[in-house]
Amino acid sequence: MKIVVPLKQVPDLVEDLDIDDNGISLDYEYLKMKLNEFDDHALEEAILLKESDGAEVVAIAIDGDDVDKMLFTALAKGADKAVKITGADPYVDNHALAKVMADAISGMGADLVFTGVQSAGDRDGQLGPIMAVHLGAPSVSVVTSVKVAGGAVTIEKEYSGGMMAEFDVDTPAVLGIQAARQTPRYAPVSKVRQIQQSASIDEVAAGASDGAASSSITKMAHPEKGGGAKMSSDIDEIVAILKEKGVA
Repeated sequence: MKIVVPLKQVPDLVEDLDIDDNGISLDYEYLKMKLNEFDDHALEEAILLKESDGAEVVAIAIDGDDVDKMLFTALAKGADKAVKITGADPYVDNHALAKVMADAISGMGADLVFTGVQSAGDRDGQLGPIMAVHLGAPSVSVVTSVKVAGGAVTIEKEYSGGMMAEFDVDTPAVLGIQAARQTPRYAPVSKVRQIQQSASIDEVAAGASDGAASSSITKMAHPEKGGGAKMSSDIDEIVAILKEKGVA
């Protein structure tokens, strides 16, 4: 069984986010990026299936700053192959990204495609379902468990309120992974460096994303700052403030 895992870099949200001069996008020039948390879970779930059932795991990503490091890290964690898509914008919306990814994945003979269920840069969280449309494959999202037995795939999906459901899925299929069965593993820097010296990253040219349905941003702005909060443990002071505000 072959599992392809698309990986995406997203802004590190502990950093200050600046808006570009056009006011419709983030300024990525000095922004620190990291692997999308849910993609890391998707990769971990794929590697777990490799360890238990002998699956082949392929990590794929659109070319960009530090993408090579991200893909070598995926190899250090246990992926068998890494593929970089060249000639595409890594910051496009999910509709265009799904088209580019699907074009690259379509000739790989994937039995399963594991995407993260969403990412910090999403406007719709629909990368997996849109990719499935382009691949002509079924899709299930918010997946928390994947089991393979004799070629049959059984998944668990989470619904609102914590309700769980079990499905048998025909392959090929696209699954949006909510959480792996265990915390994503850590790849030591020394192992990543060793992989960089011994492994290579394959490259494929991006196909056209023209004609993909999409949405557009008309304006971005930082949240407005309020007046702040006053902390007090003095009951009399709190009562006085409430009376002043007409609450008490």
